[in-house]
Amino acid sequence: MSVSVQIERVMRIDAPGIGAKIKEIRERDPRPVEELAKAANMTRANWYRIEREENDVLPEPTLRRIEEVLGADFGVKFDD
Repeated sequence: MSVSVQIERVMRIDAPGIGAKIKEIRERDPRPVEELAKAANMTRANWYRIEREENDVLPEPTLRRIEEVLGADFGVKFDD
């Protein structure tokens, strides 16, 4: 019986201005930020930190949830 080993690859890219883009789209949305944050499975405070780009790293799954909640595509792509 063989044991399976997983290999993990972490890849980071720069996304200048992503926080401002998120804020711009969010401000056009009639829902309160509390509702948007809850739908993206995060706190309102964390949402605001992302908009202000206070976090050094924004995990891709979090960005994708924000895109889904806002119905937006921020154009962040990873080249393989």
